[in-house]
This record gives sequence, structure tokens and C-alpha cells, in this order.
Amino acid sequence: MQITGSSKDWAWPDDLDALIAAPQYHKLLFENDFVRVLDTCIRPGETTPIHTHRYPASLYVLSWSDFLRFDDMGNVIFDSRTLTQTPESGSARWTESFAPHALQNIGVQDLHIISVEQKNL
Repeated sequence: MQITGSSKDWAWPDDLDALIAAPQYHKLLFENDFVRVLDTCIRPGETTPIHTHRYPASLYVLSWSDFLRFDDMGNVIFDSRTLTQTPESGSARWTESFAPHALQNIGVQDLHIISVEQKNL
């Protein structure tokens, strides 16, 4: 489930931000007034804590693995196995902001993504 809208209208507390709530999976590579670049890596079998992504982002896939995304109540809201085309390493995608969620890597490879969040959209 993707939540769209201005980050100025963000309804969730800052302590759910990915860098605060799930720092073992999200590393800050760069930040200024316009963008925030995150390196996200989730190993097979791992599940992140509940966290948010306040800003829409361009995603660069370093390695892909199937995953489940859960809402903050533990309900599955997305299963990557339902995608019609599996993203390949070296591909890019766009995503909107994400409300509180957790992600479980159910595949056999690392799910490794570089995310360039757009802070002023």
C-alpha cells in the first residue's frame, strides 16, 4: 500500500522514520534540503521493524528478492510474487511515500535498494 500526498501533511511520528525505527536496515548515504539517499538491505529471512518512508523516491535495485509488506497491524498488504515483471539488478523504479509497514524478505537473495527520496515534492 502506497500513500501519496505532500510530506508536509505527514500523519506519522518522526520516530517511525526508517533511519530511526529500522536503522539496521537503512543507512544514510547523503542528505541535503532536496534529497535523502538511503542504502537499504534486507537479508533473506529477515523482517524489518515497523517504519515509514515519508518521501517519494527513485529506487535503484542492486539485488532483488521476493518480499512481503505488512501494515502496522500485521496484515499482508503486498506480496512481490504478484508482480508481473520481477525487477532486475540495475533497474530503477518510482515509489510514493509509505505509511507504517514492515517488510519480510521471503526470497533467497538480499533485497538491496538505493533510494533517492525527493524531499520537496
